[in-house]
Amino acid sequence: MANQKAIVVGAGLGGMSAAIRLKADGYDVTVLEKNENTGGKLNQRSGKGFTFDTGPSILTMPWVLEQLFESVHRDIHDYITIKRVEPQWRTFFEDGKQLDVTGDLPTMLQEMAKVTDRPNSSLTSFLSYSQDMYDLCLKSFYKYSISGLGDLRKHHSFKELMQMDPMKTVAKANQEHLDNKHLEQLFNFLVMYVGSNPYSAPAILNQLAYVQLGLGIHYVEGGMYQIAEAMGKVMEELKIDVHLETSVSHIVTKGEEVTGVATASGTMEADVVVSNLEAIPTYRYLDGTKKGKKEAKQLEKKYEPTVSGLVLLLGTNKKFEQLEHHNFFFSDDPEKEFKEIFDKGKPAEDPTVYIGVSARSDETQAPDGKDNLFVLTHVPPLENKKRKGWDWEAYRKTVIEKLERMGLEGLEDSIDFEYQFAPEDLESLYGANGGSIYGVVADKKSNGGFKVPAQSALYDNLYFAGGSTHPGGGVPMVTLSGQLTADLIKSKQR
Repeated sequence: MANQKAIVVGAGLGGMSAAIRLKADGYDVTVLEKNENTGGKLNQRSGKGFTFDTGPSILTMPWVLEQLFESVHRDIHDYITIKRVEPQWRTFFEDGKQLDVTGDLPTMLQEMAKVTDRPNSSLTSFLSYSQDMYDLCLKSFYKYSISGLGDLRKHHSFKELMQMDPMKTVAKANQEHLDNKHLEQLFNFLVMYVGSNPYSAPAILNQLAYVQLGLGIHYVEGGMYQIAEAMGKVMEELKIDVHLETSVSHIVTKGEEVTGVATASGTMEADVVVSNLEAIPTYRYLDGTKKGKKEAKQLEKKYEPTVSGLVLLLGTNKKFEQLEHHNFFFSDDPEKEFKEIFDKGKPAEDPTVYIGVSARSDETQAPDGKDNLFVLTHVPPLENKKRKGWDWEAYRKTVIEKLERMGLEGLEDSIDFEYQFAPEDLESLYGANGGSIYGVVADKKSNGGFKVPAQSALYDNLYFAGGSTHPGGGVPMVTLSGQLTADLIKSKQR
Protein backbone atom coordinates (compact mmCIF):
# COMPACT_ATOMS: atom_id res chain seq x y z
CA MET A 1 0.00 0.00 0.00
CA ALA A 2 1.38 3.43 -1.00
CA ASN A 3 2.33 5.92 1.67
CA GLN A 4 -0.03 8.78 2.36
CA LYS A 5 0.99 12.13 0.90
CA ALA A 6 1.60 15.27 2.96
CA ILE A 7 2.19 18.75 1.56
CA VAL A 8 3.80 21.42 3.73
CA VAL A 9 3.20 25.00 2.55
CA GLY A 10 6.17 27.11 3.62
CA ALA A 11 9.69 26.14 4.68
CA GLY A 12 10.11 28.17 7.85
CA LEU A 13 11.40 26.28 10.89
CA GLY A 14 7.86 25.15 11.78
CA GLY A 15 7.24 23.81 8.28
CA MET A 16 10.59 22.04 8.04
CA SER A 17 10.18 20.55 11.50
CA ALA A 18 6.70 19.22 10.58
CA ALA A 19 8.07 17.84 7.29
CA ILE A 20 10.87 15.94 9.04
CA ARG A 21 8.52 14.42 11.59
CA LEU A 22 5.85 13.52 9.02
CA LYS A 23 8.50 11.76 6.97
CA ALA A 24 9.56 9.84 10.09
CA ASP A 25 5.90 8.81 10.49
CA GLY A 26 5.81 7.30 7.01
CA TYR A 27 4.37 10.07 4.84
CA ASP A 28 5.64 11.00 1.40
CA VAL A 29 6.35 14.68 2.05
CA THR A 30 6.53 17.61 -0.36
CA VAL A 31 7.51 21.10 0.86
CA LEU A 32 6.55 24.16 -1.20
CA GLU A 33 8.36 27.45 -0.49
CA LYS A 34 7.74 30.69 -2.37
CA ASN A 35 11.16 32.21 -1.56
CA GLU A 36 14.50 31.17 -2.99
CA ASN A 37 15.72 29.58 0.24
CA THR A 38 14.40 27.77 3.30
CA GLY A 39 14.30 29.13 6.85
CA GLY A 40 11.45 31.67 6.67
CA LYS A 41 12.20 34.65 8.92
CA LEU A 42 15.43 32.90 9.96
CA ASN A 43 17.51 34.26 7.10
CA GLN A 44 20.89 35.75 6.38
CA ARG A 45 22.22 38.78 4.52
CA SER A 46 25.75 39.93 3.88
CA GLY A 47 27.70 42.76 2.27
CA LYS A 48 31.08 44.51 2.47
CA GLY A 49 32.45 41.68 4.63
CA PHE A 50 29.61 41.84 7.18
CA THR A 51 27.22 38.93 7.80
CA PHE A 52 23.88 39.32 9.58
CA ASP A 53 21.17 36.95 10.75
CA THR A 54 18.09 38.86 9.64
CA GLY A 55 15.62 37.16 11.98
CA PRO A 56 16.00 35.35 15.31
CA SER A 57 19.32 36.08 17.01
CA ILE A 58 18.86 34.33 20.37
CA LEU A 59 18.56 30.55 20.75
CA THR A 60 16.96 29.15 23.90
CA MET A 61 15.87 25.60 24.76
CA PRO A 62 18.27 23.83 22.34
CA TRP A 63 16.78 20.53 23.55
CA VAL A 64 13.93 21.17 21.09
CA LEU A 65 16.35 20.98 18.15
CA GLU A 66 18.10 17.95 19.69
CA GLN A 67 14.73 16.20 20.08
CA LEU A 68 13.78 16.87 16.44
CA PHE A 69 17.02 15.42 15.09
CA GLU A 70 16.90 12.44 17.47
CA SER A 71 13.43 11.61 16.10
CA VAL A 72 15.10 10.77 12.76
CA HIS A 73 18.13 9.09 14.40
CA ARG A 74 20.49 12.01 14.00
CA ASP A 75 22.58 14.14 16.35
CA ILE A 76 22.20 17.85 15.74
CA HIS A 77 25.73 18.41 17.06
CA ASP A 78 27.03 16.59 13.94
CA TYR A 79 25.47 19.39 11.88
CA ILE A 80 25.97 22.59 13.89
CA THR A 81 28.04 23.89 16.81
CA ILE A 82 25.90 25.40 19.57
CA LYS A 83 27.68 27.71 22.02
CA ARG A 84 26.39 29.19 25.26
CA VAL A 85 26.58 32.99 25.39
CA GLU A 86 27.77 34.74 28.58
CA PRO A 87 26.98 37.35 29.67
CA GLN A 88 23.57 36.75 28.15
CA TRP A 89 22.48 40.38 27.81
CA ARG A 90 23.94 43.76 28.59
CA THR A 91 21.19 46.18 29.57
CA PHE A 92 21.36 49.97 29.46
CA PHE A 93 18.82 52.11 31.32
CA GLU A 94 17.95 55.73 30.64
CA ASP A 95 19.11 56.76 34.13
CA GLY A 96 22.65 55.55 33.34
CA LYS A 97 22.41 52.21 35.19
CA GLN A 98 23.92 49.22 33.37
CA LEU A 99 23.39 45.55 34.27
CA ASP A 100 24.75 42.37 32.76
CA VAL A 101 22.30 39.45 32.80
CA THR A 102 24.09 36.17 33.37
CA GLY A 103 23.31 32.53 34.08
CA ASP A 104 26.09 32.54 36.70
CA LEU A 105 23.91 33.25 39.73
CA PRO A 106 26.57 34.69 42.11
CA THR A 107 27.53 37.16 39.37
CA MET A 108 23.86 37.89 38.67
CA LEU A 109 23.36 38.74 42.35
CA GLN A 110 26.26 41.20 42.15
CA GLU A 111 24.70 42.79 39.08
CA MET A 112 21.28 43.04 40.75
CA ALA A 113 22.89 44.69 43.79
CA LYS A 114 23.48 47.72 41.55
CA VAL A 115 19.74 48.44 41.73
CA THR A 116 18.36 46.64 44.81
CA ASP A 117 19.33 46.09 48.47
CA ARG A 118 17.79 42.61 48.45
CA PRO A 119 19.14 40.81 45.38
CA ASN A 120 19.35 37.38 47.01
CA SER A 121 15.75 37.04 48.20
CA SER A 122 14.40 38.64 45.00
CA LEU A 123 16.27 36.31 42.65
CA THR A 124 15.80 33.13 44.68
CA SER A 125 12.03 33.43 45.02
CA PHE A 126 11.52 34.67 41.45
CA LEU A 127 13.64 31.94 39.82
CA SER A 128 11.98 29.25 41.91
CA TYR A 129 8.56 30.56 40.82
CA SER A 130 9.73 30.72 37.19
CA GLN A 131 11.17 27.18 37.25
CA ASP A 132 7.91 25.81 38.65
CA MET A 133 6.11 27.38 35.67
CA TYR A 134 8.58 25.83 33.23
CA ASP A 135 8.31 22.38 34.86
CA LEU A 136 4.51 22.53 34.59
CA CYS A 137 4.83 23.40 30.88
CA LEU A 138 7.07 20.38 30.28
CA LYS A 139 4.07 18.21 31.27
CA SER A 140 1.71 19.81 28.74
CA PHE A 141 2.61 22.90 26.66
CA TYR A 142 5.90 21.45 25.40
CA LYS A 143 4.62 17.90 25.02
CA TYR A 144 1.26 18.15 23.27
CA SER A 145 -0.55 20.37 20.80
CA ILE A 146 -2.81 22.37 23.12
CA SER A 147 -5.83 24.15 21.63
CA GLY A 148 -7.36 25.64 24.79
CA LEU A 149 -8.20 25.21 28.44
CA GLY A 150 -10.01 21.92 27.81
CA ASP A 151 -6.80 20.34 26.50
CA LEU A 152 -4.79 21.80 29.36
CA ARG A 153 -7.12 20.28 31.95
CA LYS A 154 -6.41 16.80 30.56
CA HIS A 155 -2.77 17.09 31.66
CA HIS A 156 -3.00 18.98 34.97
CA SER A 157 -4.76 18.79 38.29
CA PHE A 158 -6.71 21.81 39.53
CA LYS A 159 -3.85 22.50 41.97
CA GLU A 160 -1.33 22.61 39.10
CA LEU A 161 -3.57 24.91 37.06
CA MET A 162 -3.66 27.28 40.02
CA GLN A 163 0.14 27.11 40.30
CA MET A 164 0.21 28.65 36.80
CA ASP A 165 -0.95 31.88 38.47
CA PRO A 166 -3.89 32.29 36.07
CA MET A 167 -5.29 35.45 37.68
CA LYS A 168 -2.15 37.54 37.13
CA THR A 169 -0.31 39.08 34.21
CA VAL A 170 3.44 38.81 33.70
CA ALA A 171 3.94 42.40 34.94
CA LYS A 172 1.75 41.96 38.04
CA ALA A 173 3.56 38.80 39.15
CA ASN A 174 6.96 40.41 38.51
CA GLN A 175 6.00 43.42 40.58
CA GLU A 176 5.08 41.18 43.51
CA HIS A 177 8.31 39.17 43.31
CA LEU A 178 10.81 41.88 42.46
CA ASP A 179 9.36 45.23 43.59
CA ASN A 180 12.10 47.11 41.71
CA LYS A 181 11.57 49.18 38.59
CA HIS A 182 14.84 48.19 36.89
CA LEU A 183 14.42 44.46 37.49
CA GLU A 184 10.74 44.54 36.60
CA GLN A 185 11.49 46.27 33.30
CA LEU A 186 14.26 43.78 32.54
CA PHE A 187 12.25 40.64 33.30
CA ASN A 188 9.02 42.01 31.81
CA PHE A 189 10.84 42.43 28.54
CA LEU A 190 11.53 38.69 28.30
CA VAL A 191 7.93 38.26 27.14
CA MET A 192 8.86 40.18 24.00
CA TYR A 193 10.68 36.98 22.99
CA VAL A 194 7.16 35.96 22.00
CA GLY A 195 6.00 39.44 20.99
CA SER A 196 3.44 39.95 23.75
CA ASN A 197 2.62 42.75 26.17
CA PRO A 198 3.72 41.99 29.77
CA TYR A 199 0.82 44.09 31.08
CA SER A 200 -1.73 41.74 29.45
CA ALA A 201 0.14 38.44 28.90
CA PRO A 202 -0.59 35.62 31.39
CA ALA A 203 1.89 35.08 34.24
CA ILE A 204 2.74 31.55 32.98
CA LEU A 205 5.10 33.29 30.55
CA ASN A 206 7.31 34.22 33.49
CA GLN A 207 8.86 30.80 32.93
CA LEU A 208 11.00 32.62 30.34
CA ALA A 209 13.19 33.92 33.18
CA TYR A 210 14.14 30.33 34.05
CA VAL A 211 14.46 29.41 30.36
CA GLN A 212 17.06 32.17 30.04
CA LEU A 213 18.91 32.17 33.38
CA GLY A 214 18.55 28.47 34.14
CA LEU A 215 18.86 26.84 30.73
CA GLY A 216 20.97 29.56 29.12
CA ILE A 217 20.96 31.37 25.82
CA HIS A 218 22.95 30.11 22.88
CA TYR A 219 24.42 31.01 19.51
CA VAL A 220 25.18 28.84 16.50
CA GLU A 221 28.68 29.11 15.08
CA GLY A 222 28.60 30.67 11.61
CA GLY A 223 25.27 32.38 12.32
CA MET A 224 21.80 31.31 13.38
CA TYR A 225 20.95 30.55 9.75
CA GLN A 226 22.99 27.35 10.19
CA ILE A 227 19.90 25.92 11.95
CA ALA A 228 17.91 26.20 8.71
CA GLU A 229 20.86 24.79 6.76
CA ALA A 230 21.04 21.80 9.11
CA MET A 231 17.31 21.08 8.78
CA GLY A 232 17.67 21.43 5.01
CA LYS A 233 20.46 18.80 4.98
CA VAL A 234 18.32 16.40 7.01
CA MET A 235 15.37 16.88 4.62
CA GLU A 236 17.71 16.10 1.72
CA GLU A 237 19.00 12.97 3.47
CA LEU A 238 15.41 11.85 4.14
CA LYS A 239 14.54 12.49 0.46
CA ILE A 240 11.84 15.02 1.28
CA ASP A 241 10.79 16.74 -1.94
CA VAL A 242 11.49 20.49 -1.57
CA HIS A 243 10.36 22.98 -4.22
CA LEU A 244 11.78 26.51 -3.82
CA GLU A 245 10.39 29.56 -5.61
CA THR A 246 7.04 27.76 -5.77
CA SER A 247 4.05 29.81 -4.65
CA VAL A 248 0.80 28.17 -3.66
CA SER A 249 -2.09 30.08 -5.24
CA HIS A 250 -4.77 28.31 -3.19
CA ILE A 251 -5.63 25.17 -1.29
CA VAL A 252 -8.05 22.87 -3.10
CA THR A 253 -11.04 21.83 -1.02
CA LYS A 254 -13.95 19.45 -1.36
CA GLY A 255 -16.58 19.71 1.35
CA GLU A 256 -14.91 19.27 4.73
CA GLU A 257 -11.58 18.18 3.28
CA VAL A 258 -8.53 19.67 1.62
CA THR A 259 -7.61 17.55 -1.40
CA GLY A 260 -4.39 19.34 -2.33
CA VAL A 261 -2.91 22.68 -3.37
CA ALA A 262 -2.69 24.60 -6.62
CA THR A 263 0.53 26.16 -7.92
CA ALA A 264 1.41 27.87 -11.21
CA SER A 265 2.41 24.50 -12.66
CA GLY A 266 -0.77 22.67 -11.66
CA THR A 267 -2.57 20.95 -8.80
CA MET A 268 -0.81 18.64 -6.34
CA GLU A 269 -2.91 16.15 -4.42
CA ALA A 270 -2.43 15.40 -0.72
CA ASP A 271 -3.97 13.43 2.12
CA VAL A 272 -2.78 16.02 4.64
CA VAL A 273 -1.79 19.68 4.21
CA VAL A 274 0.23 21.58 6.82
CA SER A 275 0.35 25.35 6.39
CA ASN A 276 3.44 27.04 7.77
CA LEU A 277 1.85 30.30 6.64
CA GLU A 278 0.05 31.80 9.64
CA ALA A 279 -3.50 30.54 10.15
CA ILE A 280 -5.32 33.83 9.46
CA PRO A 281 -3.52 34.57 6.14
CA THR A 282 -4.04 30.90 5.19
CA TYR A 283 -7.81 31.29 5.48
CA ARG A 284 -7.83 34.78 3.99
CA TYR A 285 -5.61 34.21 0.94
CA LEU A 286 -5.15 30.48 0.32
CA ASP A 287 -8.63 29.23 1.12
CA GLY A 288 -10.56 31.99 -0.62
CA THR A 289 -13.96 30.41 0.07
CA LYS A 290 -16.63 32.43 1.87
CA LYS A 291 -16.37 30.23 4.94
CA GLY A 292 -12.56 30.60 4.90
CA LYS A 293 -12.77 34.39 4.89
CA LYS A 294 -15.40 34.25 7.61
CA GLU A 295 -13.13 32.02 9.73
CA ALA A 296 -10.24 34.51 9.25
CA LYS A 297 -12.48 37.31 10.59
CA GLN A 298 -13.53 35.21 13.58
CA LEU A 299 -9.94 34.32 14.43
CA GLU A 300 -8.88 37.97 14.11
CA LYS A 301 -11.12 38.91 17.03
CA LYS A 302 -9.42 36.45 19.36
CA TYR A 303 -5.86 36.28 18.03
CA GLU A 304 -4.24 39.61 17.27
CA PRO A 305 -0.88 39.68 15.50
CA THR A 306 2.17 40.26 17.66
CA VAL A 307 4.42 43.24 17.24
CA SER A 308 6.34 43.75 14.03
CA GLY A 309 9.72 45.45 13.86
CA LEU A 310 11.95 47.97 12.20
CA VAL A 311 15.21 46.12 11.57
CA LEU A 312 18.44 47.94 10.73
CA LEU A 313 21.44 45.88 9.67
CA LEU A 314 24.39 48.19 10.27
CA GLY A 315 28.00 47.41 9.40
CA THR A 316 30.16 49.96 11.24
CA ASN A 317 33.75 51.03 10.53
CA LYS A 318 34.67 50.76 14.21
CA LYS A 319 33.94 48.61 17.24
CA PHE A 320 31.61 49.78 19.98
CA GLU A 321 33.50 48.19 22.85
CA GLN A 322 30.68 48.73 25.39
CA LEU A 323 28.46 46.26 23.50
CA GLU A 324 28.21 42.55 24.27
CA HIS A 325 26.69 39.93 21.94
CA HIS A 326 23.14 40.85 23.07
CA ASN A 327 22.24 44.34 24.27
CA PHE A 328 19.06 46.14 25.31
CA PHE A 329 18.69 49.89 25.51
CA PHE A 330 15.54 50.32 27.58
CA SER A 331 12.89 53.02 27.37
CA ASP A 332 12.50 55.51 30.20
CA ASP A 333 8.81 54.66 30.77
CA PRO A 334 7.99 51.02 29.88
CA GLU A 335 4.29 51.30 30.70
CA LYS A 336 3.93 54.24 28.32
CA GLU A 337 5.98 52.40 25.68
CA PHE A 338 3.74 49.31 25.75
CA LYS A 339 0.57 51.44 25.77
CA GLU A 340 1.71 53.26 22.64
CA ILE A 341 2.59 50.04 20.78
CA PHE A 342 -0.26 47.76 21.91
CA ASP A 343 -3.15 50.10 22.79
CA LYS A 344 -2.60 53.12 20.55
CA GLY A 345 -1.09 51.15 17.67
CA LYS A 346 1.77 53.54 17.04
CA PRO A 347 5.56 53.27 17.28
CA ALA A 348 6.79 54.28 20.75
CA GLU A 349 8.21 57.77 21.09
CA ASP A 350 10.98 56.33 23.29
CA PRO A 351 11.39 52.68 22.29
CA THR A 352 13.41 49.85 23.77
CA VAL A 353 16.09 48.96 21.23
CA TYR A 354 17.81 45.58 20.91
CA ILE A 355 21.26 45.30 19.35
CA GLY A 356 22.81 41.95 18.47
CA VAL A 357 26.53 41.85 17.64
CA SER A 358 27.22 38.26 16.62
CA ALA A 359 30.85 39.21 15.88
CA ARG A 360 31.37 39.19 19.69
CA SER A 361 30.94 35.41 19.67
CA ASP A 362 32.05 34.75 16.08
CA GLU A 363 34.70 37.00 14.56
CA THR A 364 33.95 35.70 11.04
CA GLN A 365 30.76 37.81 11.06
CA ALA A 366 32.52 41.19 10.64
CA PRO A 367 35.87 42.48 9.30
CA ASP A 368 38.67 43.18 11.83
CA GLY A 369 38.04 46.26 13.92
CA LYS A 370 34.42 46.56 12.75
CA ASP A 371 30.99 45.59 14.12
CA ASN A 372 27.88 43.97 12.61
CA LEU A 373 24.93 45.53 14.44
CA PHE A 374 21.52 43.89 14.13
CA VAL A 375 19.24 46.64 15.46
CA LEU A 376 15.61 45.71 16.22
CA THR A 377 12.92 48.05 17.48
CA HIS A 378 9.45 46.59 18.02
CA VAL A 379 6.61 48.48 16.33
CA PRO A 380 2.86 47.75 15.93
CA PRO A 381 1.76 45.34 13.20
CA LEU A 382 0.08 46.73 10.08
CA GLU A 383 -3.70 46.81 10.45
CA ASN A 384 -5.81 45.16 7.78
CA LYS A 385 -8.50 47.84 7.56
CA LYS A 386 -6.86 51.20 8.19
CA ARG A 387 -3.31 50.84 7.04
CA LYS A 388 -1.29 53.85 8.04
CA GLY A 389 2.11 54.03 6.39
CA TRP A 390 4.61 55.15 9.03
CA ASP A 391 7.62 57.22 8.03
CA TRP A 392 10.26 54.60 8.73
CA GLU A 393 13.13 56.93 7.78
CA ALA A 394 12.01 59.39 10.47
CA TYR A 395 11.68 56.52 12.97
CA ARG A 396 15.13 55.23 12.02
CA LYS A 397 16.41 58.67 13.05
CA THR A 398 14.61 58.35 16.44
CA VAL A 399 16.34 54.99 17.01
CA ILE A 400 19.83 56.15 16.00
CA GLU A 401 19.55 59.33 18.10
CA LYS A 402 18.48 57.29 21.15
CA LEU A 403 21.46 54.94 20.77
CA GLU A 404 23.90 57.83 20.34
CA ARG A 405 22.42 59.57 23.39
CA MET A 406 22.81 56.38 25.46
CA GLY A 407 26.49 55.91 24.64
CA LEU A 408 27.01 54.84 21.02
CA GLU A 409 28.60 58.12 20.04
CA GLY A 410 29.28 58.62 16.34
CA LEU A 411 27.06 55.67 15.32
CA GLU A 412 25.49 57.44 12.31
CA ASP A 413 28.86 58.52 10.93
CA SER A 414 30.39 55.06 11.40
CA ILE A 415 27.93 53.19 9.14
CA ASP A 416 29.70 51.46 6.22
CA PHE A 417 26.86 49.13 5.23
CA GLU A 418 23.11 49.32 5.86
CA TYR A 419 20.02 47.29 5.04
CA GLN A 420 16.50 47.78 6.42
CA PHE A 421 13.38 45.69 6.96
CA ALA A 422 10.05 47.28 7.90
CA PRO A 423 6.68 45.58 8.68
CA GLU A 424 5.67 45.84 5.01
CA ASP A 425 8.75 43.79 4.04
CA LEU A 426 8.08 41.13 6.68
CA GLU A 427 4.52 40.79 5.41
CA SER A 428 5.41 40.54 1.73
CA LEU A 429 8.41 38.23 2.22
CA TYR A 430 6.91 35.78 4.73
CA GLY A 431 3.14 36.29 4.52
CA ALA A 432 3.16 37.28 8.20
CA ASN A 433 -0.16 38.78 9.30
CA GLY A 434 0.47 42.55 9.47
CA GLY A 435 4.23 41.88 9.39
CA SER A 436 3.98 40.10 12.75
CA ILE A 437 7.32 38.71 13.94
CA TYR A 438 6.10 36.16 16.50
CA GLY A 439 2.67 35.01 15.27
CA VAL A 440 -0.22 35.91 17.59
CA VAL A 441 -0.15 37.66 20.97
CA ALA A 442 -0.70 35.81 24.23
CA ASP A 443 -3.40 37.87 25.93
CA LYS A 444 -5.02 36.87 29.23
CA LYS A 445 -8.40 38.38 28.31
CA SER A 446 -8.82 37.68 24.58
CA ASN A 447 -7.35 34.18 24.29
CA GLY A 448 -6.14 33.14 27.75
CA GLY A 449 -2.61 32.93 26.38
CA PHE A 450 -3.52 30.15 23.93
CA LYS A 451 -2.67 30.13 20.22
CA VAL A 452 -4.68 29.20 17.12
CA PRO A 453 -5.42 25.44 17.30
CA ALA A 454 -3.09 23.36 15.12
CA GLN A 455 -6.00 21.51 13.48
CA SER A 456 -8.27 23.57 11.25
CA ALA A 457 -11.82 24.05 12.49
CA LEU A 458 -13.05 23.97 8.87
CA TYR A 459 -11.16 21.09 7.25
CA ASP A 460 -10.35 17.77 8.92
CA ASN A 461 -6.98 17.37 7.20
CA LEU A 462 -5.65 20.94 7.22
CA TYR A 463 -3.16 21.73 9.98
CA PHE A 464 -0.93 24.64 10.98
CA ALA A 465 2.64 24.98 12.22
CA GLY A 466 4.55 28.12 13.14
CA GLY A 467 4.34 31.18 15.35
CA SER A 468 0.56 31.63 15.29
CA THR A 469 0.03 28.04 16.46
CA HIS A 470 0.81 26.38 19.80
CA PRO A 471 3.24 26.90 21.50
CA GLY A 472 4.05 30.25 19.76
CA GLY A 473 6.89 32.35 18.34
CA GLY A 474 10.68 32.14 18.59
CA VAL A 475 13.11 29.47 17.32
CA PRO A 476 12.39 26.72 19.86
CA MET A 477 8.64 27.32 19.89
CA VAL A 478 8.07 27.27 16.12
CA THR A 479 10.35 24.24 15.79
CA LEU A 480 8.37 22.53 18.54
CA SER A 481 5.08 23.51 16.88
CA GLY A 482 6.04 21.49 13.79
CA GLN A 483 6.82 18.45 15.93
CA LEU A 484 3.63 18.73 18.00
CA THR A 485 1.49 19.25 14.89
CA ALA A 486 3.00 16.09 13.35
CA ASP A 487 2.23 14.23 16.59
CA LEU A 488 -1.36 15.49 16.44
CA ILE A 489 -1.72 14.30 12.83
CA LYS A 490 -0.36 10.89 13.82
CA SER A 491 -2.81 10.64 16.72
CA LYS A 492 -5.74 11.41 14.38
CA GLN A 493 -4.71 8.66 11.93
CA ARG A 494 -5.07 5.88 14.48
